[in-house]
Amino acid sequence: ARAADQGAKLNPTLGLSAPVGAIQLFDGSSTAHFDSDARITEDGHLAAGATTARAFQDFRLHVEFRIPHRPDAEGQDRGNSGVYLQRRYEVQILDSFGTPPQIDGCAAIYRQRKPAMNVCLPPLAWQTYDIDFTAARFNAQGVKVTNARITVRHNGVVVHDDVELQSKTGAGQPEGPDPLPIYFQDHGNLVTFRNIWILEKTVKQDAGLFANNR
Repeated sequence: ARAADQGAKLNPTLGLSAPVGAIQLFDGSSTAHFDSDARITEDGHLAAGATTARAFQDFRLHVEFRIPHRPDAEGQDRGNSGVYLQRRYEVQILDSFGTPPQIDGCAAIYRQRKPAMNVCLPPLAWQTYDIDFTAARFNAQGVKVTNARITVRHNGVVVHDDVELQSKTGAGQPEGPDPLPIYFQDHGNLVTFRNIWILEKTVKQDAGLFANNR
């Protein structure tokens, strides 16, 4: 309870409401926006391992997550999960509380780029990612002409600021012109999710979606 209270005080994006036009992917009542493997836990949260039923191209995603307390575990066994954008690019979830930023730590673009700072809260505290994603672009011949771009706010703090994704990450699906779903990775740890919403971007939204939050 103390960790949860601390998270609420330190994170202004907890409970952020979906803006007009957004899709509420999960509010605790249903897994209708996910595939058949999605599961709601006894306490009303989304269990890791869920994949959206739809594919998404360019979007702003809000997700709240909770990492379990595993004091006897080390490294990648400490609450490992991730948000796989288009099932290609992973924003890592891990208990990295109190450690220097790592290339495979919490809020890292997995094994490509460590976060600018580590703002990970203690395990059992609810945390947030607000992700602005623009997909890679391909020409008619299927050749990539523009890399995907991403801005990540972890607990309201910018930790990746409009950076290019040079390729897929880790076990992600190969890059390609077709959008793919979003996967909330099951890595054998009891990570859970709540208040997940997505706002698909239009061309007009691209430039200014986060303009007031820099």
